[in-house]
Amino acid sequence: MSNPTPQPAPPPRALRWAVAGSVVVMIAAGGLFYYASQLAASKRQANHNEIAVTIHGHACEPNALTVPAGRASFRIINRSDRAVEWEILDGVLVVEERENIAPGLSQVINANLLPGDYAITCGLLSNPRGTLHVTPTAESDAQAKAKPSMVAFIGPLSEFRVYLSAQGGTLVKAVTALQQAIDAGDLAQAQALYIPAREAYQRLAPASQRLAELDNAINARADYFEKREQDPAFSGFHRVEYSLFQQRSLDGLAPIVQRLLTDVSTLKQQLLAQSLPPEQLVSIVVRNLNSLAEGRALSGEEERYSHIDLNGFAANLEAAHKVVDLMRPLLGKSAAELLPKIDSALAAFDSELAGFKTSTGYTTYDSVTADQRKQIAGKAKALAAALDGIDPALGLSGLQ
Repeated sequence: MSNPTPQPAPPPRALRWAVAGSVVVMIAAGGLFYYASQLAASKRQANHNEIAVTIHGHACEPNALTVPAGRASFRIINRSDRAVEWEILDGVLVVEERENIAPGLSQVINANLLPGDYAITCGLLSNPRGTLHVTPTAESDAQAKAKPSMVAFIGPLSEFRVYLSAQGGTLVKAVTALQQAIDAGDLAQAQALYIPAREAYQRLAPASQRLAELDNAINARADYFEKREQDPAFSGFHRVEYSLFQQRSLDGLAPIVQRLLTDVSTLKQQLLAQSLPPEQLVSIVVRNLNSLAEGRALSGEEERYSHIDLNGFAANLEAAHKVVDLMRPLLGKSAAELLPKIDSALAAFDSELAGFKTSTGYTTYDSVTADQRKQIAGKAKALAAALDGIDPALGLSGLQ
């Protein structure tokens, strides 16, 4: 009698579970791929009206634009050989901007535009400016008629002017002390005094960045000049920083710091002379925080010679705290549900920066890891998003 054919042994339980797990993973991966493709498609659909602007070495293309009033999206494509910025200006005031657009990459700028004529800066500060013409629409006319009463904002705006005056005075005193150390030939003292001067400026940065020409004179980085650090037009804080911390020399620095002192004195006057509409009180802080999150925190570009970036971030956060405190009574009446989210985001950013404090201030940014920089950027971005809900809650959205 023949022997029965041997039957294969059943697969081990672990193997059966592995096969089943593989099927589940494949299904999940397929679902994630579908979700990602749908999300990408929706983003493309949402941004199908993007206006493309290409930055070349010495010009933008196109350099004259016409758009309807309301929300507009501009995709800025950098085809030059350096990181650049693109700004929309209303006279001397910055309406919207994007800094540090890396070579070969693009970034999207979303702007809520009122009817009128604007200027465009494009890349190098020496490049010719473009024009942006915004035509009125039925919606923009209706929004202009539906503005909320400005009476409730008189108090916060008046107190913000007091804040600007006080911080402007602190900035002028700090730069005066810095100038005296440079004139005395004391490099170590000048390096030490550069820090409080920069902190004073960064507490004013959200407001001062509205003043395009003056802010460029005070705060422009070397990238925005044709010959970078060697360009005769390169001045302001970062030219001083370059000499103090990169060259470690005071040679030729006296006239540069004298001009800086003149410019910060003018800045204090201009900040008080320029009116600030209520719809910009929060938005200038949001723009500053987004700039921090999307560029400065990740790259360490702002203080590339001294690496005191964290001091500046903390000063920016102080300005955010101030604006929230000014708006808190209005929010308590009209949008109390926003306050816990805003306070939580403020506390999270405070806590993040506190982790880098030392006995003498903050650790230098060249010792902060890439992952830590992402954490800082994330906290700044979350705070910007929380603050961005204030204007709609108070009926100010669509007015800036």
